[in-house]
Amino acid sequence: MQVISSKDNETIKQIRKLKDKKYRDQNKEFIIEGIKLLKEAIQEKVKIKTIVVCDDCEKNGTLDKKLLYEMAKYNCIYVTEKVFNILTDVSNPQGVLAVVEKNNDINNINFDDDLILILDNLQDPGNLGTIIRTLDSVNLKQIIVSKGSSDVYNPKVVRSTMGAIFRVKVLESENLQETIKEIKKHKFKILATDLNTNSSIYDEKYSKCAIIIGNEANGVSKEILSLADKKIKIPMLGKTESLNASVATGIILYEYVRQKIK
Repeated sequence: MQVISSKDNETIKQIRKLKDKKYRDQNKEFIIEGIKLLKEAIQEKVKIKTIVVCDDCEKNGTLDKKLLYEMAKYNCIYVTEKVFNILTDVSNPQGVLAVVEKNNDINNINFDDDLILILDNLQDPGNLGTIIRTLDSVNLKQIIVSKGSSDVYNPKVVRSTMGAIFRVKVLESENLQETIKEIKKHKFKILATDLNTNSSIYDEKYSKCAIIIGNEANGVSKEILSLADKKIKIPMLGKTESLNASVATGIILYEYVRQKIK
């Protein structure tokens, strides 16, 4: 078994480039890291291009035999600890990462869903990752994000989804206005979250609707707001005027769940 020991190896150089959004977009690939995410990717039959293993990791028994058996079905390369540390994005790496294929074609919106979630210029990677994880928890399989939103394939976002990114298709829209117009053609009601309304999220029926969540500081942009059929907000009894974007999204999604199971 050959162990790569040079950071100048061509394969290593190509993987390193995926730390940059430009190359993730160009290659339609991104990096996942850690044993849990790798197991999730294998289980969900994600298109795994390459698995990178730190040679010391295999020797010290960090990887169990079952996982090693599954990994053997893919293209695996082994590297020294020094090389792995160049590739890793975490402070205490587990010694395994993988390059996987994106699944984000905006032309593949599933219009059979009851609810479509749309993010308009959401900036915080932690919020984005939490929202994707919450979507997975309510069994919704897609999300639309605007071009100006945080990069879905940022390593922090990928980690915070806890594997949900393999089950929720992330559709990146170059022109959110046109995407929303296309959704409206399929008889979806467009609901935009906005503080300047008296309409409560609890007054809506969440069937064949698309919900727009806006930027953390500025909310839904005026251009997008103008396309909404209705504005909605979460009623609050205290002095706080607004909630964290991922918290607000969770509240709305679980009102959808309540209506589904009652």
